[in-house]
Amino acid sequence: MKTISIVGGGPSALLLAAFLDETKYKVSIYEKNKTVGRKFLVAGDGGFNLTHGEAIERMVERYSPQSFLSNALLGFTNKDLIEWLKEIGIPTFIGSSKRVYPNKEIKPIEVLNKILKVIQSKGVEIKCNQTWTGWTADNALTFETGSNVESDYVVFALGGGSWKVTGSDGSWSSIFKKKGIVVENFQPSNCAYQLVWDESFINKFGGAPLKNIAISCGSKTQKGEVVITKFGLEGNAIYALSPEIRNDFKTDNASTIQIDLKPSLSVEGVLAKIKGSRFKKITDILKLDLKLSPVQLALVKKFVSREDFMDIEELAIQVKALKLKLVGFEALDKAISTVGGVSLSAVGNHFELKQIENQFCLGEMLNWDAPTGGYLLQGCFSMGVSLAKLLNEK
Repeated sequence: MKTISIVGGGPSALLLAAFLDETKYKVSIYEKNKTVGRKFLVAGDGGFNLTHGEAIERMVERYSPQSFLSNALLGFTNKDLIEWLKEIGIPTFIGSSKRVYPNKEIKPIEVLNKILKVIQSKGVEIKCNQTWTGWTADNALTFETGSNVESDYVVFALGGGSWKVTGSDGSWSSIFKKKGIVVENFQPSNCAYQLVWDESFINKFGGAPLKNIAISCGSKTQKGEVVITKFGLEGNAIYALSPEIRNDFKTDNASTIQIDLKPSLSVEGVLAKIKGSRFKKITDILKLDLKLSPVQLALVKKFVSREDFMDIEELAIQVKALKLKLVGFEALDKAISTVGGVSLSAVGNHFELKQIENQFCLGEMLNWDAPTGGYLLQGCFSMGVSLAKLLNEK
């Protein structure tokens, strides 16, 4: 029987182990923490969003670069995940936002334990407190304990660079670089973005939500909501624009976004509301006819010049495309996810390291991106299952 060593115990590693053929492989997971799945459980804070319920063809388009994960996602779709979870005792439901959650009485630790039960039933050995330190001259694994491990196949699932408290600190990157494997610097994704607020504005509106809006950056637009914070903006409508915002920062060290405060109306529709109002004051028109919230109205007054505010045609344009300048990112460790890590040029179509035969990389340690809402976990799950299928065919 051949052996597989999995280094890391996150979502990709767990699904890989759950789908490997136990009649072909003796599988061991090496985890540096006291338990596996710590970042998996962190994802459960505030609601355990396991995947997204939209059509898989649309879902694939959310990933960047799209071509990198398309085969894995189509090979193990969100529907496949939902069905498998049901089979192992984790029924799910689709929320109003199409996000998929375990039934409300099921806690995140119960989801993890159900997955671990599947893994353990296959005879997978989970070895905790095992910190990987590199390779021997013949590419066997070395660990802080002093032990060396030789395997027929090795799979790294070491995580990205955020949430250090869970063990996902990116410290492995220096070992990979020393080996000559191309590793890109980590950058925050799905994070808060910094704006310079007026003190009086933030004292009044800090913590206020901007609901039912759309934000654009470059050619991409995302509907949703954000929250105004002392640091800047955070929330799903801006998280999904992370690739476009980062691209702006490469050239200008800043990014200008446009906020559509009334996505349900066209510019002409906004203008018609203003022209047809029975109110004389622009403030009353915006508040009572366009029904802008207090914070939306304050943003318009703050970022629209007095001249444009009094020009109803220009004002209509501004309501639909209010420009705000982002000047920074949230700290890497506070980001929901990261990009960077092992360059996609360093791996083949099936995640195998080009430099080391029969050794693979999975999950967030690879340089890909996805928005929140279940896409990150689905990407990790699909990668794990995709590699399991490949190895089962060998």
